Amino acid sequence: MVTGSIGSGKSSWLLAILGEMNITEGSVTSNGTIGYLEQEPWIVNGTIAENVTIGRKFDKARYAEVISVCCLSEDIAIIGEATVVGDRGTTLSGGQKARVGLARAVYADCDIYLLDDPLSALDTQVARSVFEKCIVHYLEGKTRILVTH
Repeated sequence: MVTGSIGSGKSSWLLAILGEMNITEGSVTSNGTIGYLEQEPWIVNGTIAENVTIGRKFDKARYAEVISVCCLSEDIAIIGEATVVGDRGTTLSGGQKARVGLARAVYADCDIYLLDDPLSALDTQVARSVFEKCIVHYLEGKTRILVTH
């Protein structure tokens, strides 16, 4: 876990790891695939399933497990499985967007996860549940870097 005040360079550090920022000193080396969840997750026009599985083969069991550990099951029950979300569909809250973005990263089954403040948009109870179910237990055995203020 990396903590620091707002503007202290935590997100920039993650971008340097990803190779998206010029490094003036030192070097970064990583082995394996990297899943990245930015501070402001993006949503495309499509169902939640389409947003989670973007570019990947749909695996019903894996999808259901990821939805569960990212605490999206209740949202899907309310919104509906086939409902389109995004600019031309149903608008998601900041917390829902954060959990869909996390689910997208988790579904990708990467070796390394860079999580840029994924819990800040969630209420305390949901954040605790996502942290325990997803980040601590589901991603156990994976390298996880969690950045927060």
